Amino acid sequence: MDELIDILKDIKDDVDFEHCTTLIDDGILDSFDILQIISALNDEYDISIPASEIVPKNFNSAASLYAMVQRLQNE
Repeated sequence: MDELIDILKDIKDDVDFEHCTTLIDDGILDSFDILQIISALNDEYDISIPASEIVPKNFNSAASLYAMVQRLQNE
């Protein structure tokens, strides 16, 4: 999880990713941020995030992003 937080902070360093659970709902992340996150996660974790996974509930918090990564790694 710490590795994921580091990736997220590289993309947007002024956000409290450890505690925020409304990254999408509150407009903290924009579409460009999301594309950067998808690209970074694909590279770092050797996964491919399908369009069906690009939904707000998977991107609202670091915990939900981490859960999605783990789920995709196990498929």
